[in-house]
Amino acid sequence: MNITLHSRISIVPIDIHKDKKHYIVEDKLTGEFYEMPEICIEAINRINQGFRLGEIETTLMGKFPKEEVNLIDFANQLFEMELIDQIDGVRIEKKQISNEQSEMLWVSPKLGKFFFNKFTVQIYSVIFVLNIAIFIVNPSLFPRRDDIFVFDIMFVNVIVWMSFSFLFVLIHEFGHVLAIRAHNLPTKMEIGHRMFFVVLLTDMSAIWKLPPKDRNILFLGGLYFDSVLLFIALIVQLFFSNGPFLIVGLMQLATFDIVLRMIFQCCIYMKTDLYFLFENVSGCYNLMENAKHAIRKQLSFLKLKPMDEEDEVVFAGEKMAVNTYTIFYFLGFMVTIVLYFMYFIPQMIQVGIKLLPGFVQPPTSLLFWDALVFSLQVGIFISFLLYSWRKKYLLNKM
Repeated sequence: MNITLHSRISIVPIDIHKDKKHYIVEDKLTGEFYEMPEICIEAINRINQGFRLGEIETTLMGKFPKEEVNLIDFANQLFEMELIDQIDGVRIEKKQISNEQSEMLWVSPKLGKFFFNKFTVQIYSVIFVLNIAIFIVNPSLFPRRDDIFVFDIMFVNVIVWMSFSFLFVLIHEFGHVLAIRAHNLPTKMEIGHRMFFVVLLTDMSAIWKLPPKDRNILFLGGLYFDSVLLFIALIVQLFFSNGPFLIVGLMQLATFDIVLRMIFQCCIYMKTDLYFLFENVSGCYNLMENAKHAIRKQLSFLKLKPMDEEDEVVFAGEKMAVNTYTIFYFLGFMVTIVLYFMYFIPQMIQVGIKLLPGFVQPPTSLLFWDALVFSLQVGIFISFLLYSWRKKYLLNKM
């Protein structure tokens, strides 16, 4: 439908929340959120008052003389975001809105507030500091790559590690869920991936209803629970340093899994919890996309494939935050490379040395079945990873 300066449009039901630098516009029909500067909010307010687009454009040009004002472009953007209800009295058809309900409404907000309040946040912070102190006093407790080999049979090691990892990831994500439900907001969990790692992800889109200062705890909820789990694993190792081999071995495996996942949270080029914390603190909500644009501009001599310019939205005053994030972007890559060379590559080499001879053993040999079952376990992991990649690919095509 053609939009002109003589057009009058109406907006779908929305809520507008003041943020650190700009405003967050919530589409109450779809639950989508959009960041907009003050001039856009002024335009929306005048649209709601029934003014023609041309009248609004003239008013805004006088009120914001340093801004580029084009109400036709703005109206077309609102149309693409499906925020327009009517144009000159003609209703706009919308895509079918999903009626999918959150899976976590059964989690009581009271339970969330029990785990996440001003007192417990201080406790989590103290525990985090205590974990660092324990590692400083007892550096031998820091994870080693052999910690995953608790048993002599490899597929048993994988089962135990995967079970531990799944349990800890579930507890981590439930930390986010409880923090969100403490504010009586809806959420859900789904399977996703970060690089080559299959992960559970908690839908945190509803947090945009909250003021910026209240969002930080929600981003840190998983790490708070990780700190508690790590503290328990370290204390058990200290008290049972000469105790049963199995208990010590399992706690070393737990420490290995938790610490490495916490370190990976620092790799904010993968949009980890700390990435979203960085976004929230800085007030810049398109950091990764803008950083990628900045990096490609710096590496223009490589003639990299250009990115979609629509993804680059840098508001005034955000350049420093983008440049700072770009530094952390590269540091995250370096941390990932170090972890692979220190832990994962040597572990895979060690696994290969142990298992490859098993494939030439007769079926009656334990080594043969160890190699076969381990291969099936790897196949299952790859299947989950491919499922996550396919799901992301299909979403990007929509």
